Amino acid sequence: MPPLRWPLPALLAWALAWAGFAAARACALPPGPSALLASALGAALAFGVQGGWRRLIVAAGFPLSSLALGTAAPAWAWLLAALPLVLAYPLRAWSDAPLFPTPRHALRPLAAAIALPAGARVLDAGCGLGHGLRALHAAWPAARIEGVEWSALLAWACARRCRFAAVRRGDLWAGDWRGLQLVYLFQRPESMARAWAKAEAELPRGAWLVSLEFAVPGVQPWRRLDAGGGRPLWLYRMDSKKCSDGR
Repeated sequence: MPPLRWPLPALLAWALAWAGFAAARACALPPGPSALLASALGAALAFGVQGGWRRLIVAAGFPLSSLALGTAAPAWAWLLAALPLVLAYPLRAWSDAPLFPTPRHALRPLAAAIALPAGARVLDAGCGLGHGLRALHAAWPAARIEGVEWSALLAWACARRCRFAAVRRGDLWAGDWRGLQLVYLFQRPESMARAWAKAEAELPRGAWLVSLEFAVPGVQPWRRLDAGGGRPLWLYRMDSKKCSDGR
């Protein structure tokens, strides 16, 4: 049987943890021990999920929701607390990266590694609230910075936070990358092969694909930089096989 698509494992684990809490309370167990048992159940279910961040999200689901709602709340009440998250981050976008912002100085090494001409078009594919846009603008102030974000709410907020950039609401996979000089991604491991296929099909010769943390599987990078905090920054040039460790 194929594994469940994310975020279904998280939703299932959270529901089971709350069901475990309700069952413990039905057996007259006090709220404190019931909450501990439910938290332990959520932590145990997290071990079956791939990826460190996903395990943390699954394990933290019950403790955080119980703190927010109180253990006296009905077991289904945590679903109501998830509604603002769904509005900000639609379910269709959950197959892409979660909302993890680009660290402030993570893209600082790019300016010395890649010389872009003034007016070069640079895209943050999945720009969220604009942390990556600001980092790209700091690296290349004369570039034309663009962002695409599927969530209408996040795209609206991002456009107001980053007035120097052209931000639009849209699907990063459906957008046309032809004419871009650089595409920046902070996605997830499962997305990188798809991103590389799109880059090969649409980016012009000499353009760049830059990924924070996650490498393209089976593809040699042009260079690997240190983004700080132990995070790698992978640089791929569309017409080059050169590879360097960046030292």
